[in-house]
Amino acid sequence: MSGAAKEPEMVDIETIERYAGEVLAKVPSWIWDGRSLPVPVEEIVDSCFNIHVRDVEDLTQAPNCPAATPASLSGLLLTDRREIWVNAAEAREWPPRRRFTIGHELGHWVMHRSGQQALFCRKVAVSPDQESPADAATHVASPDVKPPLPVPEAEANAFAAALLMPGDLMRHHYLDSGGDFHQMCERFNSSEAAMGRRLHRTIPRSK
Repeated sequence: MSGAAKEPEMVDIETIERYAGEVLAKVPSWIWDGRSLPVPVEEIVDSCFNIHVRDVEDLTQAPNCPAATPASLSGLLLTDRREIWVNAAEAREWPPRRRFTIGHELGHWVMHRSGQQALFCRKVAVSPDQESPADAATHVASPDVKPPLPVPEAEANAFAAALLMPGDLMRHHYLDSGGDFHQMCERFNSSEAAMGRRLHRTIPRSK
């Protein structure tokens, strides 16, 4: 677990962890018992927030989608319709990424929806291993270096990670699995990128 990128200084990670924890704490036991994996993110979004998740082939067909919006969208949140749209092709190819996208859009709902009818999230933004604003100062400009994420996108990524991989469950299953990385990915139904980053945050490094 080396080489983890720092979170942006503008993002209050502890507050975001608390937001995600508060969401999980309010989930009725008939939806989730607080221990079973993976965390049922779609059921939480549907039953606790009355937000419908749709898998859509062309997200640029969303109402009021800006003309300049790129086709490479991972997801979007339509706040006025209480809908999350997920890139259907991406979801078929990478099911764990679909879960992360849903968690990311729920993060926007919890933290950023005020005054906005819709939030459109490009693939590069819904990414747990994407560089965040604070990292930009440490990198030399290069065609191969991705630009830092806008703060709201970094916040939504942090929320998704905390929601899908709660710290207490991460620590329990890390010990239970003997620190087996691939078992951790399977248990949490997570991508390797998301798991690697979350392990850095939740598992204390040995000295």
